[in-house]
Amino acid sequence: MSPDQTGELVFVALGGAGEIGMNLNLYGLGPAGEETWVMVDLGVTFGAGQEPGVDVILPDPGFIVGHRDRLAGLVLTHAHEDHLGAVPYLWQRLQCPIYATPFTISILKRKLAETGFADQVEIIEVPLGGRFTVGPFDMELITLTHSIPEPNAIAIRTPLGTVLHTGDWKFDPDPVVGDTADVEALKRLGDEGVLALVCDSTNVFNPGESGSEADLLKSLTGLIADAEGRVAVACFASNVARLETIAMAAQANGRDVVLAGRSLVRINDAARENGYLADVPAFLDEEDAGHLPDDKAVIVCTGSQGEPRAALWRIANEEHSNVTLGKGDLVIFSSRIIPGNEASIARLHNQLVRRGIRVIDATDHFVHVSGHPARDELARMYQLSRPKLAVPVHGELRHLREHARLALECQVPAAIAAENGAMIRLGPGKPKITGTVPVGRLAADGNRLVPMDGELIRGRTRTVYNGAAVVTVVLDDSGGLAAEPELSAIALLESGEDSIADEAKEAARAAVEGLKKKKKRDDDETVREAVRIAVRRSFRKSLDKNPVITVHLFRVGSKEGP
Repeated sequence: MSPDQTGELVFVALGGAGEIGMNLNLYGLGPAGEETWVMVDLGVTFGAGQEPGVDVILPDPGFIVGHRDRLAGLVLTHAHEDHLGAVPYLWQRLQCPIYATPFTISILKRKLAETGFADQVEIIEVPLGGRFTVGPFDMELITLTHSIPEPNAIAIRTPLGTVLHTGDWKFDPDPVVGDTADVEALKRLGDEGVLALVCDSTNVFNPGESGSEADLLKSLTGLIADAEGRVAVACFASNVARLETIAMAAQANGRDVVLAGRSLVRINDAARENGYLADVPAFLDEEDAGHLPDDKAVIVCTGSQGEPRAALWRIANEEHSNVTLGKGDLVIFSSRIIPGNEASIARLHNQLVRRGIRVIDATDHFVHVSGHPARDELARMYQLSRPKLAVPVHGELRHLREHARLALECQVPAAIAAENGAMIRLGPGKPKITGTVPVGRLAADGNRLVPMDGELIRGRTRTVYNGAAVVTVVLDDSGGLAAEPELSAIALLESGEDSIADEAKEAARAAVEGLKKKKKRDDDETVREAVRIAVRRSFRKSLDKNPVITVHLFRVGSKEGP
């Protein structure tokens, strides 16, 4: 098919552009409105506490669900939650085949096993460096390095040009787990010609390089050697290379390693299933921790971001059934701080310190290297691939715009920094934003998905921050009050503040009595709204709060005889 017959090649992100996490990328090929689509990644992000009860947040796939008859497939670059975590929640809306490498499939299958539709999902295994087709797209995986096994860039070849989609990556000369980046493949692709580079922006403000995983071994070995009691290391469960580094550091100090946290166990099983950690002795289960002398134990924990239900939080608060830490023990936070988690991490640090536990993180010592490219690595990627267009993704808007500036400094002819929903025409002709598509966020609330901007989440948030009250009004058939208004306050009044409640009930009474007789007799909605406004004003006057007010209106027959 000639380029003239192909139509357009477009890119749109429904998640992950203008934010870090929750990645959902789409490439469309064909005449406008008739494109065939391929999706790259389908991830989640996690609630930071601003929305009560919301732990998991997903991109709203509504745009592509509306075109799912033209969705050829989903390609997963790697197994991090922000790239595949939404599949169990959203696949039934998409119902397309999924393409991934073996380790990523192992993680995905463990997640799908918790659903009722795992046997319906068509999963196609692609080898590292494999080449395959998804609809009209010719896809080739290019091995890179990251903080999880089998991270892949994707060369997406079309009649209108080739796009290099990096996924998450860095250049690590000694990654501990997995191969080094396939620089020769990147060079060949650059020689072949790259229309656009769609690239990770996370560390664009960091000068130099992110550093090698292998460099951590000496540092962690020394810290463990200096520790007299138990050592706990908190890290991202998916960082298999970090697990191996910690295991080697522990082994050098004659210590055994215990895994504390279900996600660590799942990742360990998936890694060994695919030949990783082959030279690392088997880890011990949580139940074995109590049998180890303090100076012979290293405990790898989930919870590096201060998550209340994770292993380290429960250990810090003496709520873990198998693992304990005490005065003189050491906790190493071998991870970065995800923006938004600063307060929860600080609370966890303080709780540990309060109990006499020493805490070390990346501000004190060399205990972590990032899995994302710093500026020098980004510049090198541009030198290798030599794209005509840079499209930064995987970053907040400030990251995207700084990345675009860096790309132009690297002699890339054009750069487009756009947030979720922007439809970018990559070809033919001059690249530009041609329009927008609907975007949004969904919250996993129990066993359902609800819109983040919907009434449920908004109402719950208002209630948490302002409290709530339920006012009960009973009217007779003539519209008069059949009983005194009643009020139940929720997270609004302290014990002993009865006078404030009485003022609110009096405001309700006055609101009803102030209405015209016909309105009181015939118009329930007018009565409810008058009472709601009056009670809310009363609380605003007495408490300087705007609680959520719900009015229950009942009507009863007249007590008067015929």
